[in-house]
Amino acid sequence: MSAFAQDPVQQLLQIMVRLRDPETGCPWDKLQDFDSIAPYTIEEAYEVSDAIARRDYHELRTELGDLLLQVVFHARIAEEQQLFCFDDVARAICEKMLRRHPHVFGDSKIADEKAQSIAWEQHKRAERGALSDTSALAGIGSGLPEWQRALKLQKRAAAIGFDWPDLAPVFAKLREEVGELEDAVLAQEGQLRLREELGDILFVAVNVARHLGIDPAQALAHGNLKFERRFRRMEALAQAQGQVLDGQNLAAQDLLWEQAKREEKP
Repeated sequence: MSAFAQDPVQQLLQIMVRLRDPETGCPWDKLQDFDSIAPYTIEEAYEVSDAIARRDYHELRTELGDLLLQVVFHARIAEEQQLFCFDDVARAICEKMLRRHPHVFGDSKIADEKAQSIAWEQHKRAERGALSDTSALAGIGSGLPEWQRALKLQKRAAAIGFDWPDLAPVFAKLREEVGELEDAVLAQEGQLRLREELGDILFVAVNVARHLGIDPAQALAHGNLKFERRFRRMEALAQAQGQVLDGQNLAAQDLLWEQAKREEKP
């Protein structure tokens, strides 16, 4: 095996070149393209987030490496197509950080985090001004998880003043949307109408989260974990009674659910 560079980033770049070598590379790696790698990139980002949520910092180091590999993979494919290379990727983000932080690398002054967020969006709008799509919503990727896309759309709209002043009208809108879905169900509307009304509810739910300063994806993840924990406890309680959960009616299952909830209270 030929020697690799001592610098770990350069070593990783060289490893990817070898993996993609048309003659001696890995059969799987050689076949990949932007589209086939994209799902893995998303998966690795989620695994980074999961390691953070679990406070598993040893695992976080590993997952960040996996995510970095995805960046290197995409950059190598681009270089093979003479589009750009890894250095171009690094250079672009360096230029962006310098450009969007004049209060750190220049003479501008920023009072606090809120002012910085406003200035950040102003810089982004100025950059979008050079593009054909000058909408305040330009550049929000359609490949994002829909919860995250909804949040970004709302933040962009809020940045130019299209936002409720506090939570009260947001809750009112949520109740309104729930009512519209109930009406659509009672009227036996078709699936397209029901999907539209349910989408409105979920969109407003994200707005509630935004006004509360809570990440909606993290809130849903917490809800998922809570449900799983309680459901598994229900199964254990049923087993302790010599029964199987799926053999009980809903009323009996509800009793186990309430018991599982009570056990969690301090």
